[in-house]
Amino acid sequence: MIHPTAIVDEGAEIHESAEIGPYCIVGSHVKIGTGTKVGAHTVLDGRTEIGENNQIFHHASIGAIPQHAKYRGEPTKLTIGSGNIIREFVTIHLGTVEDRGITTVGDRNLLMAYAHVAHDCTLENEVILANSAMLGGHVHVECNAILGGMLGVHQFVRIGRRAMIGGMSGVRLDIPPFTRASDNPAKLYGLNTVGLERAGFSSEEIGRLRKAYRILFQSGELLQDAIERVRAEVGEDPNVEDLLVFLEKSERGFCR
Repeated sequence: MIHPTAIVDEGAEIHESAEIGPYCIVGSHVKIGTGTKVGAHTVLDGRTEIGENNQIFHHASIGAIPQHAKYRGEPTKLTIGSGNIIREFVTIHLGTVEDRGITTVGDRNLLMAYAHVAHDCTLENEVILANSAMLGGHVHVECNAILGGMLGVHQFVRIGRRAMIGGMSGVRLDIPPFTRASDNPAKLYGLNTVGLERAGFSSEEIGRLRKAYRILFQSGELLQDAIERVRAEVGEDPNVEDLLVFLEKSERGFCR
């Protein structure tokens, strides 16, 4: 259903079960999948593909050109998966040719009011951005991460899976998986134990991560020495290995 006051370009592809609210504007290259609902006064623009059963609340701006000084109108993209909740005044921008040319939002994410996802970002699945969380360009947020309100994340930072970052933090370096971080500049405050317990991690799994955390971030050892020690002492554990690989691949450096 498309409200009669909405302005929808004839080139837009909208599934017949989707709902477009009053006074929305939908551009010519926009594609909207089954069951997605778009609230009043929302603007959907650019080469934007939106999947199934998303809820986009009023006054959101989705698919606008990036806030990037070198952008010259290249045909870059935005893709949004399925089951996302995008609240009021959220902004999500197209990618740039300085990177992959695409901004990606996965499935079942919650973007609270005024959150901003800049060009070339990747949000995986089941990520939460609280109110006014701001992501600079090229940020990668892994599954199940939680970012608190009014925080800022520097360009090219990675946020590991099931990490939790406190509100009003300034994130300049990568946040390792399974950890808690806060402050400006952000620093680590241990494992995200409560989040891991709620996600069904066993006490044994959490114990192995806790031991790895102590060696990596509290022993004072050089990184490579600490990583080798973790692999030797903790043994094979897929979560611990994810943590180690994340640290080994960090290009900006990571919070401690």
